[in-house]
Amino acid sequence: MQRYTKPAMLLHWLTAILIIAAFFLGLTMTEIHGITPTKLKYYSWHKWLGVTVLLVACVRVLWRKANTPPPPPAGMPEWQVKAADGVHYLLYFLIFAVPVSGYLYSCAAGVPVVYLGLVQLPSLIAPNPELKPVLKSVHYVLTMTMAGVVVLHALAALKHHFIDRDDVLKRMLP
Repeated sequence: MQRYTKPAMLLHWLTAILIIAAFFLGLTMTEIHGITPTKLKYYSWHKWLGVTVLLVACVRVLWRKANTPPPPPAGMPEWQVKAADGVHYLLYFLIFAVPVSGYLYSCAAGVPVVYLGLVQLPSLIAPNPELKPVLKSVHYVLTMTMAGVVVLHALAALKHHFIDRDDVLKRMLP
């Protein structure tokens, strides 16, 4: 069985954990009514997670370009190979698009992003009350799309493991 490299596994699972944490933190913080210290703290943490996802994604893409992933298992139908490739490309797009859209939403709202409470990131656009709700909607739609694609990705991995009984999932497990 050909496996992914240890760094590829680390980057995959780190990305997954960060995205899941940011997703559930986002759901939690938006359910808090009004502006409270807890809500503001959660928003900061959510932004930190988003910036971290973006940074890890950059490293992940560089690693992937330099290290060829293992080929699909022998005998895997061509449509499944193409579907897996499509899902991976979509996931990579969303791993970048979701944090960027959230960052632009913060900029349009006039709320600075201070990474880890230490480094204020530059505002890429000026505060814009007209653009703010558009970017909020874009961030939400991209996030929910990512959630659906992540679930599909996980279900496909489980299908390969329990139904097809091939090594697709095992190749990414440490």
